[in-house]
Amino acid sequence: MAAEIAVVVYDGFDELDAVAPYEVFSNAAARGCDIDVSLRTLDAAESVTASHGLRVEVDGRLADADPDLVVVPGGGWNDRADESAWAETQRGDLPRELADLRERGVELAAVCTGGMLLAEAGVLDGRPAVTHASALDDLEATDAEVVDARVVDDGEVLTAGGVTSGLDLALHLVARLCGDEVADDVATTIEYEPRGEVYRDGE
Repeated sequence: MAAEIAVVVYDGFDELDAVAPYEVFSNAAARGCDIDVSLRTLDAAESVTASHGLRVEVDGRLADADPDLVVVPGGGWNDRADESAWAETQRGDLPRELADLRERGVELAAVCTGGMLLAEAGVLDGRPAVTHASALDDLEATDAEVVDARVVDDGEVLTAGGVTSGLDLALHLVARLCGDEVADDVATTIEYEPRGEVYRDGE
């Protein structure tokens, strides 16, 4: 059975935070990696508008999926925009859903300030984590253990730094799911060289 990956999107998410992992996972699936990736929203919507104006059609609600892994993008955190990761923390519905998913054993991964949504959900408490450099002070104000890394793998919860680090996160996850050969093939196809070592607690 394919591993189900849901990239949860909302109005104001950063385009690259979500689209870059989506493309990596799609490329991996095309190379025989047994995964299925979709774009999901918390509430019913045909499309959402990202932080730079890109309108994206979605595949359905998160509640209607049965994901093994949920990827959370950031966006608009420092602007405190009305539609943004910050706004989603203020509304609270998405963090509550993420906390519930973790309770049910779903793996969670965040890109950029999507990590702040995981922090708001409480799933980073006591865990090593990272977010966009401009939001590290905010992350340090939570119960997360902030580390200097581009990607942090704490087993069932992963975080990545700013924007393009979503590529590194997704390639790392592909390597975990389907092996280094598939991940290397995808990296070659998208002409991207992963940057930095992945931080694992205790290593």
